[in-house]
Amino acid sequence: MSGKSYKIAVLPGDGTGPEVVVEGLKVLKASANKFNFTMDFTEYDWGGDRYLATGEVLPEDASETLKQYDSVYLGAIGHPDVKPGILEKGILLKLRFDLDQYINLRPVKLYPGVDTPLKDKGPEDIDYVVVRENTGGLYTGIGGFTMKGTADEVAVQSMVYNRAQVERCIRYAFEYTRKRGKKNTLALSGKTNVLTYVYDLWERVFNEVGEADYPDITREYYHVDATCMWMVKNPEWFDVIVTGNMFGDIITDLGAITQGGMGIAAGGNINPNGVSMFEPIGGSAPKYTGKNVINPLAAIASGQMMLDHLGETEAAAAIEKAIIHVTGQKMKSMGAGKMGYSTTEVGDLVAEHV
Repeated sequence: MSGKSYKIAVLPGDGTGPEVVVEGLKVLKASANKFNFTMDFTEYDWGGDRYLATGEVLPEDASETLKQYDSVYLGAIGHPDVKPGILEKGILLKLRFDLDQYINLRPVKLYPGVDTPLKDKGPEDIDYVVVRENTGGLYTGIGGFTMKGTADEVAVQSMVYNRAQVERCIRYAFEYTRKRGKKNTLALSGKTNVLTYVYDLWERVFNEVGEADYPDITREYYHVDATCMWMVKNPEWFDVIVTGNMFGDIITDLGAITQGGMGIAAGGNINPNGVSMFEPIGGSAPKYTGKNVINPLAAIASGQMMLDHLGETEAAAAIEKAIIHVTGQKMKSMGAGKMGYSTTEVGDLVAEHV
């Protein structure tokens, strides 16, 4: 019962984003009422429609504007009439970089009643977290073309990391593992046998920091290809995984499908000392726009992550319990149009249970 007040910027975005955000806000408001804190929501129309109307991806002062808030709640970015990359780079990547959201936090958790494609695995087996470095590596766009469009064209894109970037991500992962308090095991996922410079740096920092400051946390190392195999074969082995930007992008989507698909997977772009942004990771799903059939649980779960990050742990736990009740007792499937309920009804069920 904190009695606190939070200012939240809301970016409903494109496609089904606005529909799932409405349900997420419904649940956030219900939890705020129950646990005695207030949330003040301000909406911004940044996304595909605005870009098509004005030619502007983001206002000049967008990042400065968002720094005035306690957190950012995002629906989805991606519009069928806008060339891929324009909105994703111009909004998502820009905000991540400008707000220095250097951690991408992705819980991989199978809820009761949700189907997984992994044979003989249940909720007790799939419950781990991936900490992905979110502002460095291949995504910084260092590189370019020479002789573009000719038979001799060369394209270069470099994976660049400095020690400070690596260390702050690794420290966050150790702290998170300790706070999580499950198996107290942190695994580094890399490729030291081929990427002998970048992942040599990661591995050295991982061991130095772990030895000096986190002797209570068990350290493990897996090549990224082995990580993928074990995520499918023995997901119960994992507690927390830390990795670079590119590998993190790939393995978190693999994790998402093992937890029941994009309709249930939520993520956070986190700056531990600044403004963080929480979102469902399934994208804008434009073919379902306006039909009231999309699964809002990923958006609701990202709202739950936001509350947990803000320190409203009781309210976050209540939302998670409500999601587990709804997946375990109510919904037929996670797929759009197959849930047995409309988007709005799923939001109502979770809010009522909170």
